[in-house]
Amino acid sequence: MSGADLLFYLFAALALGAAVLVVSLRNPMYGAISLLATFLSIAALFLLRHAEFVAAVQIFVYGGGIMVLFLFVIMLVNLHRMRETTKYDRQTPLAAVLGVLLVALFVTVFAAASFGPPLARPEVFTAGARGISGNTQAVAWVLYRDYLLPFEIASLFLLIAMIGAVVLGRRT
Repeated sequence: MSGADLLFYLFAALALGAAVLVVSLRNPMYGAISLLATFLSIAALFLLRHAEFVAAVQIFVYGGGIMVLFLFVIMLVNLHRMRETTKYDRQTPLAAVLGVLLVALFVTVFAAASFGPPLARPEVFTAGARGISGNTQAVAWVLYRDYLLPFEIASLFLLIAMIGAVVLGRRT
């Protein structure tokens, strides 16, 4: 077993453990921190597969933007006024049965699937472009050369949405 395999298993176990903590912790702040650990572990898994661009997007969008949104929601909710309830009422037996069925479905699908050999050379994706030396540069080349108009239209929609959010947020 190589060092990359050990890192994969380490980050996969960390992502699974943090994801379980997200849904099992009662304190929402600790759940949000566990969610951030999940996002960062998944970004590390993307880095191990030589997908640097996707890892950077994972960190910026999910680790940055989504986590800030979650933290704002947690801060706006008055946790002291919420009444104490049991976390898992009558859902526990149904959730356990559905969980076992889901695991059985995954086992049957993965047992029947045939996985090819792993991609030994990620540079085959950039073979068509001359002078491109990596995954991130290949994504940027395709995005700004072949899909420039849809990219600019999406950026205008995001700008309009941001201006609308500022206008709606300033109302009293």
